Amino acid sequence: MAEAWVPDLARTTGAKYLAIAEAMAAAIESGRLRAGDRLLPQRDMAARLGVDLTTVTKAYDRARGRGLIGARGRAGSFVLAQEMIPAGAPPLDTGMNMPPEVAGGSLLATWERTASALLRAPGAGARLHYTPAGGRAADRAAGAAIFDRLGLASDPDQVIVTAGAQNALHAIVAATLRPGDVVACGTHVYSVFLALARKAGLRLAPLDRVGADALDALCRTTRVAALYLVPTIDNPTTHTLDPDERRALAAVARRHGVRLIEDDAYGQLPEQPLAPVTSFAPDLGFYVASLSKILSPALRVAHVRAPSMRDALALAAEVHATSVMAPPLDAALVTHWLDNGSYDRLVAETRAEAKARQAIAASILPGGSYAAHPCGYHLWVPLPAGIDQGQLAGVLRAAGLTAITADAFAAGEDGGSALRVSLGGAITREDLARGLTMLEMQLSAGNRGAGVI
Repeated sequence: MAEAWVPDLARTTGAKYLAIAEAMAAAIESGRLRAGDRLLPQRDMAARLGVDLTTVTKAYDRARGRGLIGARGRAGSFVLAQEMIPAGAPPLDTGMNMPPEVAGGSLLATWERTASALLRAPGAGARLHYTPAGGRAADRAAGAAIFDRLGLASDPDQVIVTAGAQNALHAIVAATLRPGDVVACGTHVYSVFLALARKAGLRLAPLDRVGADALDALCRTTRVAALYLVPTIDNPTTHTLDPDERRALAAVARRHGVRLIEDDAYGQLPEQPLAPVTSFAPDLGFYVASLSKILSPALRVAHVRAPSMRDALALAAEVHATSVMAPPLDAALVTHWLDNGSYDRLVAETRAEAKARQAIAASILPGGSYAAHPCGYHLWVPLPAGIDQGQLAGVLRAAGLTAITADAFAAGEDGGSALRVSLGGAITREDLARGLTMLEMQLSAGNRGAGVI
């Protein structure tokens, strides 16, 4: 019975009245408490919890102030209907590679509770003000903690907070590279970096395979300013560099004085994250870890680790010139989630859903017909001769499956014939299976020379 609802305060470390109000909000969010449900009388609730009546009275007053409950005289306190503003149907195909929407996941509820708590805390108004260049000290320290956990020792003075990875890459390019500089990269590169490089007048030098030997050979004939790489679950090819490859790449970069631009957007998805390439050459690398690919694109937060405090200050100036700052409340959310353990739980939910969707792909598509990472949520699908990649991408997008052609990622003149197929976003598992079945049919027809629908 809802009337018998009692919050669990076993893990409460702060004020109990706040914990009671927060538990009430969570119960309403989850549906455990519904509009019209009657709460225990305050005196009974106090007795059940073993706390003072004053504590419960303050909790009920706080919940009432938030519009969660209302009083009906002697009838007691009841849950109120919560105002809801429909968001509308989510777009199935945005063209972006997005984390999968986790059915029954806790992101929305955690986001609402944390944001509400942050905005009710003493001095909360400061979270709506401008932040110091590079981010608040607590948020920079949170970034350093993330890097330390990945094996990249960092001082908060080397860390800045940016408005997402794109903002970070823009700052790195603007602060460290000049028109005409040569940047080594893979044959297929994250499209945002391609656009930045072209706008900045950089010369891209595609490597057939991002590895120590290829980089060393290039550096022997060309002055290379930087290497851009996505070391884990590369976007779009899904390739992940193993530990030996990372160490060898760093050694070559050090030998030739090549700066590293390590865009590790997916690096925290594997169950056992690999040490960054930058960890083997910390004085050369700019390391970027963002939230948009592991939790939500609405979290416009990335943490950037620069080689030195001087480099970090230069990046902070570029961030200020383009976007001023990362959204302060978003940055505070991430910091709080790191402190209370929600961060790891939320990433684990994304990881679990990605693995489930990869299992669906493996059950439908022939083995060897695509590349993928078991904890990633996109596929790299080379196409048989005779299949028009643009036409097939259009067919799949019409079915709700995001597919981008290889030429959108091509660092050179010829991108080949392939698709990056996203398993993420708002598409359901059932619709995903239908879209992948359509892809399998087209691949089979292409292999038989039967053309494409």
